[in-house]
Amino acid sequence: MALLGRITHTTTYRYAKPVTFGTHRALFLPRKGANARLLSWSAKTSVPSKIHWISDSRSNAVTVMEFTEPGSELTFTFEVCGVYFGVSGVEAFPLDPRAEEIPVQYTPDEWTDLAGYLRPHAEDADGSLAAWAKSFVAGDQDRTTDVLRRMLTIFRDGFHYQAREEEGTQTPGETLRLKSGTCRDYAWLMTEALRRLGFASRFITGYLYDGAVDGGAVGVYGAGATHAWLQVFLPGAGWLDYDPTNQISAGFDLIPVAVARHPGQAIPLAGSWFGDANDYLGMTVNVAVEKLGEAPDV
Repeated sequence: MALLGRITHTTTYRYAKPVTFGTHRALFLPRKGANARLLSWSAKTSVPSKIHWISDSRSNAVTVMEFTEPGSELTFTFEVCGVYFGVSGVEAFPLDPRAEEIPVQYTPDEWTDLAGYLRPHAEDADGSLAAWAKSFVAGDQDRTTDVLRRMLTIFRDGFHYQAREEEGTQTPGETLRLKSGTCRDYAWLMTEALRRLGFASRFITGYLYDGAVDGGAVGVYGAGATHAWLQVFLPGAGWLDYDPTNQISAGFDLIPVAVARHPGQAIPLAGSWFGDANDYLGMTVNVAVEKLGEAPDV
């Protein structure tokens, strides 16, 4: 089955008086491939801009917007329609025997290709992150799928989701100490913990479909804005999605836009402006992910 959907992503920045703007870059186009087919997309700005698209080193589609006029309000409106085929969980794929237990045995070619996603990026000066990661494989609990499932469960049972206005991502150590954070914080903590267990893991930013919008009984955390989770490479299955915020690892709810080694490479919208420091009044973000119905066979 394939679903037809529409995503509308609007961000507005407000200023006390007209300011000038530098180049802005946005990540909003879902990644095309076996699980998605884009039908149409558009990017518009309230202040006139020159827009073009490029591909970064990780094959993410980047929208580049250059401005020549000032403004006291700048709104970005991104819209995309597409067909999404959903993502099968690990249960749908027979893992290679070398991926069934920790540590996963990657081939020399895989090690070369995955090196950036195997090497930890964040500091762990006191060793607390490594110790936490090892707790999921204590004793003989070394089956890959069980470890991943246990880690998702601990986020549900032992952490508190906490949205915040401030930009940026907490360090894994900070999220572990606070036992709370946003979707980006959770995803980054799990990514770095898995790397310390020998998993190739990468940070993902994208969109989250909330079934409650269409009458579903249970809502999700992180809807209404951009979302973040991670992917793990398991031989035999490939890159699989794991969302620690909502304990999602399959289905149609996660729509990846960008992959990254660390969160700093996956900022949904970034740019500069020039004016007095107190000119900035704030921003609002609204993301609507709509299911338009089942798509015809394509």
